[in-house]
Amino acid sequence: YNTRCYRRRCNTLPLLLLSQSRLLFIVPCKNCHGRPLLTVLNPPSTSRRRTQHIHINTTSSQTPNMSSHGSHDGASTEKYLATHDIAPAHDPIRIVPKGHGQTATKPGAQEKEVRNAALFAAVKESNIKPWSKESIHLYFAIFVAFCCACANGYDGSLMTGIIAMDKFQNQFHTGDTGPKVSVIFSLYTVGAMVGAPFAAILSDRLGRKKGMFIGGIFIIVGSVIVASSSKLAQFVVGRFVLGLGIAIMTVAAPAYSIEIAPPHWRGRCTGFYNCGWFGGSIPAACITYGCYFIKSNWSWRIPLVLQAFTCLIVMASVFFLPESPRFLFANNRDAEAVAFLVKYHGNGDPNSKLVLLETEEMRDGIKTDGVDKVWWDYRPLFLTHNGRWRMAQVLMISIFGQFSGNGLGYFNTVIFKNIGVTSTSQQLAYNILNSVISAIGALTAVSMTDRMPRRAVLIIGTFMCAVALATNSGLSATLDKQTQRGTQINLDQGMNEQDAKDNAYLHVDSNYAKGALAAYFLFNVIFSFTYTPLQGVIPTEALETTIRGKGLALSGFIVNAMGFINQFAGPIALHNIGYKYIFVFVGWDLIETVAWYFFGVESQGRTLEQLEWVYDQPNPVKASLKVEKVVVQADGHVSEAIVA
Repeated sequence: YNTRCYRRRCNTLPLLLLSQSRLLFIVPCKNCHGRPLLTVLNPPSTSRRRTQHIHINTTSSQTPNMSSHGSHDGASTEKYLATHDIAPAHDPIRIVPKGHGQTATKPGAQEKEVRNAALFAAVKESNIKPWSKESIHLYFAIFVAFCCACANGYDGSLMTGIIAMDKFQNQFHTGDTGPKVSVIFSLYTVGAMVGAPFAAILSDRLGRKKGMFIGGIFIIVGSVIVASSSKLAQFVVGRFVLGLGIAIMTVAAPAYSIEIAPPHWRGRCTGFYNCGWFGGSIPAACITYGCYFIKSNWSWRIPLVLQAFTCLIVMASVFFLPESPRFLFANNRDAEAVAFLVKYHGNGDPNSKLVLLETEEMRDGIKTDGVDKVWWDYRPLFLTHNGRWRMAQVLMISIFGQFSGNGLGYFNTVIFKNIGVTSTSQQLAYNILNSVISAIGALTAVSMTDRMPRRAVLIIGTFMCAVALATNSGLSATLDKQTQRGTQINLDQGMNEQDAKDNAYLHVDSNYAKGALAAYFLFNVIFSFTYTPLQGVIPTEALETTIRGKGLALSGFIVNAMGFINQFAGPIALHNIGYKYIFVFVGWDLIETVAWYFFGVESQGRTLEQLEWVYDQPNPVKASLKVEKVVVQADGHVSEAIVA
């Protein structure tokens, strides 16, 4: 039973009851003075629906007693319900009847294996109109979350292009590799690591929308600092502030996108959110390429100013978005949460099987006194069997998603130079091309995320990443030998050392360079297809509502720690050992493939709340692969779930 009014400014007792035959929910009061209007829907055997309206006055002796804090006496509540012939619901809603396959004999019926019979049946019979006003509003909410990822992706291509600019080098003298470049790249990730714990607090206490808004403020401040820099120290401080803002945004946004999405849209919505990386990186690559031809310091200042653009969209839009229903349930605002589900997941029908299923599972699975109310308590993530398996998924996707070779993308200009692409404008153009084809791979995966098994994609995709990198490394090794031989030939012909190196490409077989470049692009397409959508999906699915903020903060910390290693060690490693650094990722990707096989939990086809059962099992990997059989009739209706 709830203890808070639909309109929280009045001190009334709203109730939310569910059963097979009755749904009681709250609608806004016409006159909110202690008299909320409750509607009891009793679907009878006929198609007509009987509706009973009840007014509850908190000053009446018939209503349960309430304290000034909104608590109530359970015994009084039961007495009131009995007086009004309203039975509290304790039995779970039966979305699909169970049987032994009797209905499979009907003409056109067929058996189908699914991971969750109730969810499959509810989704089959739900009819969310894809272009209704409510669905368009939902798309807009996902787009706002997408813009948060754009802010992060923008930085991924931004500094690669800016470091290559002559005007930037004339101002800061950093070089294209070495310690100064490492500091510029890595202070961004240090800021994100520092901001991660505070991001969890803001997201859990204030809500997902406010978390996105506050993150936008930090990013705008950071953009102003870096764009106005004339000294390296100021530039580095601005990078740190940008990292703080990104940490806050990228904890709140993925949680928001997965929590508002209908179960059968979940993969696409959250996968699309994470594709915001390309929504930022491609414009950044294009902008830096265009600004390269400006003959002043504005060539690097303009791209830095534009880093704040998507944040302005987010900050202006959050005021028009609904709050996450799971956040509302976790904060004892059940009526608002149910109103959200009815409006956006049920086409306005409170008797929608999908709405009934989601409401029951959220109420049963989300604690109003969970660890999200205690900012320092991360123990459930590590001290329970359930929590450890959940964190295993978060750790694997966070580490593997950053350290599978994709971190080399920060230094594309150096990679291109190593395989014979020496012109700065040509390097920037290839950087754009790399981002575009990677985005195509990611968006292709997003379109199929709700149908593809996550575990199989990760196992096969990671192995293929190792193959592509191995091909690139092998061709780069041959290319390196030819380059050294060409350099020696030039030296023997009387050239000085620098000219000999610059003209070594004249003695190189260009086919090897083209093959190495193609293998590198192929790796990026495979990685983007495999990891980009699932980097947003896996951690948010693995974490239940009350630990999602903290878990995503830890994920952000780990992601940025791996990014720090990539960004700090990468320039030094490429400077010292060149293409040989790629061999490290070939071996590591093979280890990742084995890890996904033995420890990857399949989450596709289940509700977020049903995953609680999966992670409670002795072997969650085995439990996640368990399927149920249902009978689907010719008209698409699920007639029964087959029990053994």
